Amino acid sequence: MSVGFRRAAPSDFSEVRRITRDAYLAAGHFATDHPYMSVLEDVEHRAEHAQVWVVEAAGQVVAAVTLTFAGEPYSEVARDGELEFRMLAVDPACQGSGLGRAVVGKVVEHARQLRGIEAISITSAMFMERAHGLYESLGFRRAPERDWYVPGEDVLLWVFTLQFGG
Repeated sequence: MSVGFRRAAPSDFSEVRRITRDAYLAAGHFATDHPYMSVLEDVEHRAEHAQVWVVEAAGQVVAAVTLTFAGEPYSEVARDGELEFRMLAVDPACQGSGLGRAVVGKVVEHARQLRGIEAISITSAMFMERAHGLYESLGFRRAPERDWYVPGEDVLLWVFTLQFGG
């Protein structure tokens, strides 16, 4: 699948918000009133404190992902030399088309071009089996020693990493 990958512009934010909300709700991960939904929907805050990227196909924004680095406000698990990606969302109307794989591929391609970045890290809830299969098929490996619990909740988050540096 041929897609474009670029930093989100403010004019993209409403579509990023819709895609992210719809993808998380369609997957059944959260209800509309879950506190994390307001975090997912605050694209403006994310863009101010991290990098929000979009994926375009046929001139339409069809997916979004947030990129962050160790020590930045949106980083949960990145260590020095790692790019962390979060909040990967594919428009539910486009799911099942290989778009998720294309997005992760674009993130990997981008990370390999960044000076000082030797790995990628991602956190995924243990119940997100489809995502785990995708990450593992692209060479990511579980890093169980880095797993962590959502503060105040009984939700275990798994960490996956992809090493590619020297």
